[in-house]
Amino acid sequence: MTTPDALDAQTTTPDDVDSIWRGRLGRTSLGLFSLAFLVAFESLAVVSVMPEVARALDGLALYAVAFAAPVAVSIFSRTASASWIGRAGPAPALGWGVTLFAVGLVVCGTATSMSGFLVGRAVQGLGAGPIGVALWVVVARAYPDHLRPRALAVMTSAWTVPAIVGPVVAGGLTHAFGWRVVFLLGPVLAAASLAVAWSAVRSLAAAPAGAGDDRARHDVGRGDGAVGGLAAAAVAAAAVLLVSVAGQRTLPAWPVWLVLGLVALGLSVRRLVPPRTWTGGRGLPSLIGSRAFLMAAYFAAEVYVPLVLVDQRGLSVGLAGAAISGTAFTWYAGAAFVSRPERLPALVGTPRRRAALGAGAILLGLLAVPLSLVADVPVVVVATVWVVGGFGMGVLSSTSVTEVLRRSRPGEEADHSASLQTSDSVAESVALALGATVFAAAVGHGLGVGVLAALAVPAGCVVAGLLVLGRGYER
Repeated sequence: MTTPDALDAQTTTPDDVDSIWRGRLGRTSLGLFSLAFLVAFESLAVVSVMPEVARALDGLALYAVAFAAPVAVSIFSRTASASWIGRAGPAPALGWGVTLFAVGLVVCGTATSMSGFLVGRAVQGLGAGPIGVALWVVVARAYPDHLRPRALAVMTSAWTVPAIVGPVVAGGLTHAFGWRVVFLLGPVLAAASLAVAWSAVRSLAAAPAGAGDDRARHDVGRGDGAVGGLAAAAVAAAAVLLVSVAGQRTLPAWPVWLVLGLVALGLSVRRLVPPRTWTGGRGLPSLIGSRAFLMAAYFAAEVYVPLVLVDQRGLSVGLAGAAISGTAFTWYAGAAFVSRPERLPALVGTPRRRAALGAGAILLGLLAVPLSLVADVPVVVVATVWVVGGFGMGVLSSTSVTEVLRRSRPGEEADHSASLQTSDSVAESVALALGATVFAAAVGHGLGVGVLAALAVPAGCVVAGLLVLGRGYER
């Protein structure tokens, strides 16, 4: 068990500090915001311009791969970067991550074929992995425990503006200058973001020599050494890509490939997360697993709300997107709500109770899917229910990350952060692929039948997450 002394030892900032916007912490907070904004804007802009990219490069058949490739590659790169961050601190990995992310954007923006574009997306994934791990390590090492929820809320807020204006800006740039400019402007934003963050991040040293070395690698299943962990990460990355593509039902003999991908993923990911992450192991395993299940449920359901609003309610694509865009605000509202735990009422006064609140809100949000199929239910009601789920995501995400960092000894933060992000990626990819497969099989009987059949996947994820949620917050 991690002792209170060990938890306090990792903090480099006095516990009596009560603001994240003063002095060195102010510069660090601004850096966190700028880097999170970079990833958020580019992620949401790509969603907006991908139809045009697919048409211009004659790559509609590889449309899904363009989204799956960076997710898959990031599994490998975050595993590779975790031990590096533990040894050298977050700054070098963060610098290389942002550089690779920018290079990937340039490759995408200059691609003359869909295969070249996919190479750029894969390079983006190489950069995204280190960025994600390094940012959470910055939160762990720069902020005392009581300020970490506020730092995470700052990172969440960086997604709010891009979620609202990102698609509009990307669409306007594409209309005026072509889709390539959306990618070629990215390196400028990347350079500016890194410049803002660098002065604060580079002062964060590595963990003390030997701190958490064997314990961390054992906890996340890397006890057989770095080579074994990298091999498992490579297999997991390939398996995620295979599952994502097979789930689209476009490959010959796709059921065989889907099963093979799931088996390979199940065998490899066990070495990248704590033992019993998916089977209810007490403490850190269930903390990571419950979060992954619940977040996967939300994202697996998200794709069907605008689909129903457009195809059955007659809304335009823009109006359907606007109807659910409020989640950008409620997600941040959830993170902000738990950012000052000392001010919360006793009903949500413990991490376990806050996580339960988030899980309950996510469960309620999923009801927007069946409600959207009922013609007598106003669209505003559907949108309201859905954004409640966004609030739950903000609460759950911030609470779980804060708790994982609090339980990490010096030297363990990077490994545990990588495990948490890897479990999220794996669960979301599998849920989306299985949902797409079920939907395609049932939609021949009507859109409503297809949507309700596909909803079984996120519903199952919610049940799994709720079953192990409490064990994650046990000692």
